[in-house]
Amino acid sequence: MPETASNPAATKVALVTGAGSGIGQAVALALLADGWSVALSGRTETTLRETADIAGASTDRVLVHPTDVADPASVDNLYAALRARFGRLDLLFNNAGVSLAASPDELSFDDWSRVVSINLTGSFLCAQGAFRLMRDQAPQGGRIINNGSISAHAPRPNSIAYTATKHAVTGMTKSLSLDGRRYNIACGQIDIGNALTPMAARMKGGVPQANGEMMPEPVMDVSEVARSVLFMASLPLEANVQTMMVMATNMPFVGRG
Repeated sequence: MPETASNPAATKVALVTGAGSGIGQAVALALLADGWSVALSGRTETTLRETADIAGASTDRVLVHPTDVADPASVDNLYAALRARFGRLDLLFNNAGVSLAASPDELSFDDWSRVVSINLTGSFLCAQGAFRLMRDQAPQGGRIINNGSISAHAPRPNSIAYTATKHAVTGMTKSLSLDGRRYNIACGQIDIGNALTPMAARMKGGVPQANGEMMPEPVMDVSEVARSVLFMASLPLEANVQTMMVMATNMPFVGRG
């Protein structure tokens, strides 16, 4: 039987973490609209179900599974449910994350640990689960796309925990890309700047700059991020976008602070 979106058993399968809002929701909706089957993962079942309802996709193409990405047992349960429902995984969009504004001298150990646990350890655990499944499935292989952020290149003021984890995600992406070659697993990273989500809405009203000033910043529609991820995901496994940066054209990132 040919592989078409009307044949759920043959449809490509994606897992999106942080799928209940913002970038994760936009990417999940784009994948579902493109005919993928999608596992929706996040901390809150209500928001995940809202994503599924917005998509209006048939229930045989959607799996809603609340997950704490920083908890190995919770991630194991996610992959067990995904395997039982869809049988394989073709794409992980490794997106779940949190941000926290704090000066280095005022950042508590608990807050540091929470950001590291979700943004770095959580990304690793989800990538590890995808790697194992993609290695063992037939046909072998798949793609992992990590959400790095422009903070993987340069910090904002008072972002030491977030920026440190996003720099680490870049190293993880490179290691996964290298180690995945023998299993036909491609891994790339998308670095996103000023996509208009609830988390980023404050940028239009003014955010701290490197010179100490407050300044509004331009934003772009989050659907452009979804289109970019969809392009990366559409490539055959023989090709890989190792790193893509998509950003609001006039944001101050490329200027000197």
